[in-house]
Amino acid sequence: MFLFQRLDHSIKKMKAHAANMITIGNLSFGGAAIMATLNESYSYSVLFIFIAALLDRFDGMVARKLGQESELGKQLDSMSDIISFGVAPAILIYMVDLFEFGTVGMIIAIIYIASGAFRLARFNIMESNGYFTGLPITAAGTILTLSYFGLSIFPPVFYMFLTVILAILMISTFTLRKV
Repeated sequence: MFLFQRLDHSIKKMKAHAANMITIGNLSFGGAAIMATLNESYSYSVLFIFIAALLDRFDGMVARKLGQESELGKQLDSMSDIISFGVAPAILIYMVDLFEFGTVGMIIAIIYIASGAFRLARFNIMESNGYFTGLPITAAGTILTLSYFGLSIFPPVFYMFLTVILAILMISTFTLRKV
C-alpha cells in the first residue's frame, strides 16, 4: 500500500511540474544557443534556438491539458523566451553580421533585446483576449534565426534593417489572432 501511495504522489508531482520542466528546457536550449554562438558554433546555435521554439510551443499546451496553468509558469515562460528568442538570436546575428557595423551594430542588437523584453512585459500584464498585441517574441526570434540561412545571399545591411523592423513590430500595437 505504501509503495502505491508514493508512486501516486510522485506521478502527481511530475504532472504538476511537467509544463515548467518543458519551459526550463526552452531556457536551457536558449542558453546553449548563446554559448554555441560565443564558441563560433553558429549552426548549433541555430539548431538550439529551433529546439527552444519547439519546446516553447508545447509548454503552454501541456499546462492547459494538465490544468496546471499558473502565474509562476507564465513568468517563467517569459524569462525563458527573452533568453531563447531575444538574447540568443540577437547575439547570433550580431556575431555573424552586425559586428561589422561596430557600435551601431551593437546598439541595434540591444534595441532588439530591449524591445523583446518590453513586449513580454506588456504581454504579462494584459488580460488574455485571444489576440497578441505586437509580433510575439517567439516569431521575431525565429525569423531572425532563420535569416542566418541568408548570409550568403543578403548584404550585411539587410540584417541591420531586419533586426530593427522586428524590434519595431514587437513593440507595435497591431493585433494578431492567437493560433
